[in-house]
Amino acid sequence: MTTDHGHGHDHGAESSTARVDALQNEGVHRAGEHEGPFSLHVVGLGGAGAGIITALLNNRPPGFLAGESSRFTALAVDIGHDADLAKVRDAATGLPADRAQVRTVEMPAPTPQELTTALNRYREFLKMEYPRYYWNPNYEPWLPSDVKIPGPGEHFSRAVAKAIYGAEYYQNREITRELDAFAESVDASATTPIVVIAFGLAGGVGSGVVVELARHLSTIKLGRRPWVVGLGVLPSEGDPDELFDGSFFPAINELDCMIDAEKNNGVMAVWGDLYKNPFTGGFFAVPQNDVYRMTGDLAATHRYLDEGVATFLARDDSVHLYETLKALNWLAVPGDQWHPAIRGQQSDRWLNLLGVRKLADADSVATFDLNKGFHTEYAEARVFAPKKDTSKVAEALAGRIAEVADTPLGPNVLTFDTEDAPMASIVVPRASKLDLTQFVPARDKYDTLEWEEKLLKHSWLVDLGVMLCEPSIRFDGMGGECIWGCACWVVVPHAAIRGEQLAAPVSTVPTTAT
Repeated sequence: MTTDHGHGHDHGAESSTARVDALQNEGVHRAGEHEGPFSLHVVGLGGAGAGIITALLNNRPPGFLAGESSRFTALAVDIGHDADLAKVRDAATGLPADRAQVRTVEMPAPTPQELTTALNRYREFLKMEYPRYYWNPNYEPWLPSDVKIPGPGEHFSRAVAKAIYGAEYYQNREITRELDAFAESVDASATTPIVVIAFGLAGGVGSGVVVELARHLSTIKLGRRPWVVGLGVLPSEGDPDELFDGSFFPAINELDCMIDAEKNNGVMAVWGDLYKNPFTGGFFAVPQNDVYRMTGDLAATHRYLDEGVATFLARDDSVHLYETLKALNWLAVPGDQWHPAIRGQQSDRWLNLLGVRKLADADSVATFDLNKGFHTEYAEARVFAPKKDTSKVAEALAGRIAEVADTPLGPNVLTFDTEDAPMASIVVPRASKLDLTQFVPARDKYDTLEWEEKLLKHSWLVDLGVMLCEPSIRFDGMGGECIWGCACWVVVPHAAIRGEQLAAPVSTVPTTAT
């Protein structure tokens, strides 16, 4: 299979075959006797995140919370909409009260006046949170005072969702207290905790809130101790038109500048280490289109993926999730530093595609929402089924994965003899944003928008005056337009944000905002 993506970026030097061989033939990522047991803790944002929690609770794997030391925590969050949260509450029955905590928060949609009053205090909020915060005399709220607040069930822009979350969080309302309670439950776990933050990459609430909530939870509440894993559901061609409004372009770029260590260092050079990547355990993206083309129905697609993803996260006390994270970490560690205890630094190839299939649907792996010619070091599938069925499914999966991703040794397929919840999980790791079929169309849509419309698509850093996807006003070639016309920016080339070739190398750049 060709490795030419046709989008002009270079993945750099590949890891040696020896590293992949250690995964595929030596199983260095398999959990040993000294590792675990593990506990799962999930934050679900918006409808997509709440759906995964609901599916997990309605389809609890055998042995879920059976051990006396096991623990589970879930928090579902939405804005001005309780229908999906009610499903979470309804599913949270019969859990051991001393080892399980499932809660929901419906943040109320404020009036424009209430929101403006809170936004006018944002410098005060940020200064209390982070003393290094630069008290910008040019500050103004990033939303106008007459901003339209969506009604129940209506679509929220990312900038409005961020504003509502910030107003609630910094004024110590319910979301603040529940994040504290969530972190306390994680810290109370007698087993090794793994925290997952699940949300939709196309919606306004999930992708608009996650960029703030993830750093509050991971860096402040949990002190960067446990693994915190991002799980974003990619857009589907069956989504309503309002989700194809260009928001995916800023959303994926904000995550890119959070997770790619080089870009993230360029953000922290200006704004400080509070903006360090909060996803300490890595990031999964869940492709939808292959399943949507199979079901032909968006609701059925959501149910299919919610159940499969939830099962992957929770089955066998999350050991499969742990082993997958361990493999991804191994791939991200530089070759001269190989050691299981070393935590790898993410590059621009931080996206790990996670797919789930029922056994009968193994042949439905078609594109994984990746551009043709995708190449990576390693891909792994796990087949959970009675032994008589595993070999056939494993063979079918290996063939389909090989058509999606070119790997040096071919896909690794692990089989597990089980009568419970037969399914297969597939992980295709280390893609960049440019490898996604949705990236260029979202960029093209974004480019058609007026400036005010573009602002509403952003979330991360707009409270600092930075509109990430626009070019810097003051520093030629850099990204992050200042919405107040001053010197707010990031030390990230605008071409890298756009996914385009640099016109010329940038040799020196300032490192502080003035």
